[in-house]
Amino acid sequence: MNLDNVFEALSKIFPQDQLLRNESMKRHTSFHIGGPVDLMILPEKTEQIQGALAILRENDVPFMIMGNGTNLLVRDKGIRGAVIKLAADRFSHAEVKGETIRAQSGILLSALSGLALRFSLRGLEFASGIPGSLGGAVAMNAGAYGGEMKDVVEKISILDEDGNQTVLQGEEMALGYRTSIVQNSRKIILESFLSLKKGDYEESRKMIQDLTKRRQEKQPLSYPSAGSTFQRPVGYYAGKLIQDAGLRGLRAGDAQVSEKHSGFIINLGNATACDVLELIDKVKKRVREQSGVELQPEVRIVGQE
Repeated sequence: MNLDNVFEALSKIFPQDQLLRNESMKRHTSFHIGGPVDLMILPEKTEQIQGALAILRENDVPFMIMGNGTNLLVRDKGIRGAVIKLAADRFSHAEVKGETIRAQSGILLSALSGLALRFSLRGLEFASGIPGSLGGAVAMNAGAYGGEMKDVVEKISILDEDGNQTVLQGEEMALGYRTSIVQNSRKIILESFLSLKKGDYEESRKMIQDLTKRRQEKQPLSYPSAGSTFQRPVGYYAGKLIQDAGLRGLRAGDAQVSEKHSGFIINLGNATACDVLELIDKVKKRVREQSGVELQPEVRIVGQE
């Protein structure tokens, strides 16, 4: 893989500010952790994504897709190859038609729920405080406070790794607990169609205010993290299992099990990916010994080992 040649080819379809070499992933993840990626691509149009895929494929360059980086832990050695980032400031157009919102994957869920609120559309209140982007949220079927993306996503437009565009709907999307047909695949969600219901503006506004207050009271929002570190085991709550195992406040370097909510691992300032991974292993081992439950990470772990 000759990245100089790849960069030169990409420069013919991307302006200079949309191609970044040796870019620190700390700048692109809510954890503020991670080594550099060889090449970051910031598309603004579907055609640019298709062009990038063709060039990367021709040159055997591995790539991954990311959104807002809020559920991502990048290892300290960084990422070899390319990252295609569908960013909130470049790939986030949205429009409302009746009770349907059509939106590109880079839009933040907070902005999307705000748009729904302005049009008095019900159904996205649960997502107002989830810090991720729409594409990432659909890919992992994100949820909170009794709501999930599968409750509102009607269909999605995707690209496969060959640049072919397809629309998937209903069961074709395979939306389940923190998974979808896109999760752990090479497919790229371009946009999603959300089916909502006409509602009362004040009721939705008060619901969003209440959920925001609950998040602020219970979650360690003042520290960098990737949200809930572990998936919810069937019949249990990960945070309670961790707390009951006496792990609240446990540290590995500058990574810590939050004292405010044991389901979160936070970055106290200078945590490395190694710190976080060590802490994840310690938590999994102790919880397994205490309760017999095997915790599975919800955070997506990527990069060179």
